Amino acid sequence: MAKFKLEEATLAAVHKAFKSGELTAKKLVEMYLQRIEAYDQKGPKLKAVITINPKALEEAAALDTKFKKSGPVGLLHGIPVLLKDNVNTKDMPTTGGSRSLEGYVPPTDAFITRKLRDAGAILIAKVNLHEFAVWGESVSSMLGQTLNPYDLTRTPGGSSGGTGAALAANYGILGIGTDTVNSIRSPASACSIVGIRPTIGLVSRDGIIPYSLTQDAAGPMARTVADAVKMLNVLAGYDPGDPATAWCIGHVEKDYARFLKKDGLKGKRIGILRGFFGTQPVHEEVNAVTNQAIEDCRKLGATLIELNTPDLDSGKIANDISVHLYDLRPDLDSYLGDPKAGTPVKSLEQIIASGKFHPGIEKNIKEAMTLKHDAGYHERLAKRTKLQDRVMALMAEKKLDALTFPHQKRPVVPVGGTQVERNGSLGSVTGFPSIVVPGGFTKPTDTAAIGVPVGVEFFGRPWAEGLLIEIGYAYEQGTKNRCLPVTTPKLAGEM
Repeated sequence: MAKFKLEEATLAAVHKAFKSGELTAKKLVEMYLQRIEAYDQKGPKLKAVITINPKALEEAAALDTKFKKSGPVGLLHGIPVLLKDNVNTKDMPTTGGSRSLEGYVPPTDAFITRKLRDAGAILIAKVNLHEFAVWGESVSSMLGQTLNPYDLTRTPGGSSGGTGAALAANYGILGIGTDTVNSIRSPASACSIVGIRPTIGLVSRDGIIPYSLTQDAAGPMARTVADAVKMLNVLAGYDPGDPATAWCIGHVEKDYARFLKKDGLKGKRIGILRGFFGTQPVHEEVNAVTNQAIEDCRKLGATLIELNTPDLDSGKIANDISVHLYDLRPDLDSYLGDPKAGTPVKSLEQIIASGKFHPGIEKNIKEAMTLKHDAGYHERLAKRTKLQDRVMALMAEKKLDALTFPHQKRPVVPVGGTQVERNGSLGSVTGFPSIVVPGGFTKPTDTAAIGVPVGVEFFGRPWAEGLLIEIGYAYEQGTKNRCLPVTTPKLAGEM
């Protein structure tokens, strides 16, 4: 019988090892804590982890006792999860990456935190993000800059870059990201992992520090599509604490794992959103990886249709239609100002006055203070409705199951740079679902031994998560593009 290996371990492999007695939840947590100890503030110094759960080993031991007595607690029994530090935890600080919230412990768990705990997951650590999730490099005043394990001179994408880097480096099995413009899919692309941005309303945002409730989504991140899907099973569903989830009634699958079909690309019609590709020399490597992905989809049975859509421009969608900065102040203030919350700062204005934030977000948060829900805001919402209709009409006219494009037109930026030419705005502004899967790598360089990861995005209609899972899983299984980073190798004595 094959022995359990921690490297690239999956949920299924862990549960099999629990069942055989080869592994316990406590031993699993111990091994991941050793990796965090070896690689987060030492070695490559990835700086992905803000807080380690001090009770992780205690919780794991309790789950082991329950397992011996009555079997697994739930679908995620004993599975270590990396939680983005804008998701409330009643027993650990939730900082949004900001020193203005340093030490703040919320009175209650977020809805998805409760769902994870109820399913038997162990929240091993709270991980870094771009402060308050407002941009894409994953730098914060709490921890500084998280590094990309594939190229230590580059960012891991963001804002959920702590989750992305930690999963890539094997700090845990599953992770939570949030996504207002690109923020689940950007680090998935940059860190050779899988990220699912669900339809708005499929997963509750209650208890998550908000950025823009018009566009915010929370979703699973993992090294494999199958693991991300098993996590989605736990997260999806109605929550009275988030009215948007009322829209998911009748649309939630009992088991998204039924869409894990190796032949899932057969018969699918996928539109190539060619306008989301770059046309300059700087875009060539990403274009080459994405064009290979298109060929692979063809070989795996899909029909690919070239689309000519000059009116769809991801940059213009982000700059001219997205309302994220307009919503930041009122939505963040609603979280901070809740009298039950007991936060040390009560508003964005107080955060700015405190000076306890990374200078990299100053321009955005000060701009957000000047924006109002005025005529310009409502004009953007009207354009958003037109965009939703335009995309639905395009897919209907061409009889498409999904659209595809590179998540970023060029590789993720070096440390100190600002993310550019990302394509996530189509999903976030429409609120429609998408999945990013590993597409391959750029050419190796002195700083990137195997190259920089490139993610391929598949985008669908509202509530089409099942279709996207079929496509993403078949593509993943047919290509096996994910590779381990060389900066975080197996430790001595590791299983």
